[in-house]
Amino acid sequence: MRNVKIAVVESDGTVRDFIVNLLTYCVNRHVLSFEEGQSAWAYFKEHDDVDIIILEVGLPGMNGLDILGRVKELDPEKICVAMSANPEDEVAARNLGADAFLAKPFDMDDLFSVVQSFVAEDNKPSGDITKK
Repeated sequence: MRNVKIAVVESDGTVRDFIVNLLTYCVNRHVLSFEEGQSAWAYFKEHDDVDIIILEVGLPGMNGLDILGRVKELDPEKICVAMSANPEDEVAARNLGADAFLAKPFDMDDLFSVVQSFVAEDNKPSGDITKK
């Protein structure tokens, strides 16, 4: 299994730190962290080194759906996981090309399952991991 680089875009510092620490220390992944959409998008359009983007739909300013649409336009194969406490956001995220959706609140196992589905060798991602 190759070392996958993950980006987390989440405005809530507690949630962002939880996800980053979990992925960094529990599954040994290199994780970038962004607290708002504009800086995340600026990075993504200039760098192609992120394998998986996990982003909050309800970001202030440039929201997660805006970023998702732009990322998929730039690279349709980029893996994007949307997350939101609003279950209705899943349809909009999927329509923009989200590969998976995490319904907040989610637990560690949900996050691990999503990431593992995209990093396991010879494992085709289903994108059907949703916590309700």
